[in-house]
Amino acid sequence: MEPNVTAFAIVFAAAMLFFIWSAYRRFRLIALGQPDNRFDAIGRRIWNMLFFAVGQRRVIKRTFGINHSILFWSFIILMIANTEFLLHGLFPDQIALSKLPDGAHHALAAIFDVVSILALAAVIIAFGRRLLFPPAYIDARSRDAFFILSMVAMLMIAFFGLHGTEIADGTESAEDYMPISSAVSGVFDGVASDNLETWAGVFWWIHAIVLLGFLNYLPYSKHLHVLTAIPNCFFKSLEKVNTQTREEFVKGKEFGAGQVNQFQWKGLFDSYSCTECGRCTDICPAASTGKKLNPRIVIHDIKTNLFKNGPALASNNGKVVSLPLIGENQEGSVSEEVLWACTTCGACMEVCPVFIEHIPRIVDMRRYLVETKAKFPEELLTFFENMEQRSNPWGLAPAERVKWAADIEVKSFEVDKTEYLFYVGCAGALDARSRRVTMATAKILDAAGVSWGILGKEELCCGDSLRRLGNEFIFDQMASANVKLFREKGVKKIITQCPHCFSTLKNDYAQYGIELEVFHHNELIKSLIDSGKLKLNPGSDGFGDIVFHDSCYLGRHNDIYEAPREVVAAATGHRPIEMPNSREQSFCCGAGGGRMWMEESPGEKNINVARTEEALSKDPQTICVCCPYCLTMFEDGLKDKNADSKVQVLDMAEIVVESLD
Repeated sequence: MEPNVTAFAIVFAAAMLFFIWSAYRRFRLIALGQPDNRFDAIGRRIWNMLFFAVGQRRVIKRTFGINHSILFWSFIILMIANTEFLLHGLFPDQIALSKLPDGAHHALAAIFDVVSILALAAVIIAFGRRLLFPPAYIDARSRDAFFILSMVAMLMIAFFGLHGTEIADGTESAEDYMPISSAVSGVFDGVASDNLETWAGVFWWIHAIVLLGFLNYLPYSKHLHVLTAIPNCFFKSLEKVNTQTREEFVKGKEFGAGQVNQFQWKGLFDSYSCTECGRCTDICPAASTGKKLNPRIVIHDIKTNLFKNGPALASNNGKVVSLPLIGENQEGSVSEEVLWACTTCGACMEVCPVFIEHIPRIVDMRRYLVETKAKFPEELLTFFENMEQRSNPWGLAPAERVKWAADIEVKSFEVDKTEYLFYVGCAGALDARSRRVTMATAKILDAAGVSWGILGKEELCCGDSLRRLGNEFIFDQMASANVKLFREKGVKKIITQCPHCFSTLKNDYAQYGIELEVFHHNELIKSLIDSGKLKLNPGSDGFGDIVFHDSCYLGRHNDIYEAPREVVAAATGHRPIEMPNSREQSFCCGAGGGRMWMEESPGEKNINVARTEEALSKDPQTICVCCPYCLTMFEDGLKDKNADSKVQVLDMAEIVVESLD
């Protein structure tokens, strides 16, 4: 079918000009963001884009993701068909699929025909899912979603209608290589040739209008991600997103992000790339326990705020906004309660198919509240004061840091004499329950003949909670003091028993120009077992069935999953039992992100109780952890469930120490 070239050229030109104008309006707002280098290591970035975006690596990890992947791959393939369709409409005598050699023409036509029916089937399944069995974590009744799905369906129907009428009219000899269109052509048996030509024209124009309409609707819909998701995989961080950017403290400067243009540009691009699939919400421990935090909505609000304030920010140098970024009860503003509910567990970022970085944006807004506005939950006031004055959460005197070692001989770290600094940490030194873990770790190190020492009264907090809570100013002072002390002492290797200390010293302190080898105690213990330096006698029956919990800051933030399980197996003779949510999908204990020092937000239940219930579902006698925060949260959870007399919580080191020869 040959369209009216002049009429189509006018429609095409108008549609493309409007699309270019719309895209410019949207994408120029990204430039309002702060600098962030995402153009290094081009080769690795191209691979990431191909592997994760084109390959749909994370999408297909869930069952229904296969349906989306079919739709995505169909969309990519049909881009070729639709490009040919548009160019043929403009240049019918020069460009046409039929002008290719028969082999190529027939092969492409067959591919387009089969792919189109796959796309239509995927759309029908998506409709059915939203109407009949929608998951709780998506906006199942979204008009935007139904409109987009309807447009895709109309494109496929118009494709089959066009080719079906052409086959019926004899203008397209495709019976042997376009099976679906050939079947559709049967609908038009007996229709006069003139009428067939009219029907072909109707289907052609439906396809053209819907295709150009779809393109122009994207910049104004939640499906803007169609244009940005693939590039966002190119811009993904090349390293684990397990730290924050370091702030510069300049007089007169606002800290954190109180306006949308104070985010880095990648954070703004993230908001355009959200597919609103809801996977982040589904796995978020705060959302799962009925808190107001919804990671998907946080990203949506950033995008909405950018659309609302962006044009004004671009014209008045970023000084005037009409919609606050942090506010209450309106779309485009993130409430303070939402921001403080986050445990920074990283589950949202682990499952996001397009690598949106939720946690840095939340912490950016926390920084603004804490450092610029001095607005934070009341219970944090004492915590911040204790950290600033005594460098520990409880405000205890430095002399208290060595009392855990009162009954054993512990040496101070000495440069060129001691190999490892045992960085005990605040909990390990000052919390009565965690001191038992510290003692167990010390005995294990001695049994293996490890050269280790402590800083004693000189040890300062690592500052993890400060940074995650947004108090970057005090964190910066603390980190700088620690780095200076490490350099003066000649510290090169550090052992920690706390994943938060481990991650902070390993990842955050790298921003301060110091090179440290940091080992969590489970890593070191495993290496000591593997090398034969640590001899164990497995078989103690004092633990019963052991269920293992993955610490967020050990697992998702640092990819340490197997070492603690192997150590438990070596110490007991059998691997621990896995919870339903484990490893990358582990459910947070509720204490990360500084939540350890805060009352939990209202919800259906506390996060630690939800995780404790999951552990108890496996009917264990012991819950094994590798983190002092997790230890506390599980013990509290067991008390809440009246199960503390039947189930014990032990750190991995406490299990290992019982099996020493």
